[in-house]
Amino acid sequence: MGLLDDLKARLGPLKGKAADLAQQHGDKIEQGLEKAAKVVDEKTKGKYSSQIETGTGKAKDALGKLAEGGEKGGGTGSGTS
Repeated sequence: MGLLDDLKARLGPLKGKAADLAQQHGDKIEQGLEKAAKVVDEKTKGKYSSQIETGTGKAKDALGKLAEGGEKGGGTGSGTS
């Protein structure tokens, strides 16, 4: 699993940067998600409204978790949760 460990080590700092951006610009990101969902819903003529709403909600939840420091509190830790 050397390759996977190497990948995790390289992506660790990016997760921290993403969390910082989510904290600073979370409201703008949410607005963008809502706008994109509206456009897709209009393009599909409402056929997938419930799926779009579900996906948007999950994306907002993930954004909230990221802004709080990552899933399961693993924001800036040693990588062992």
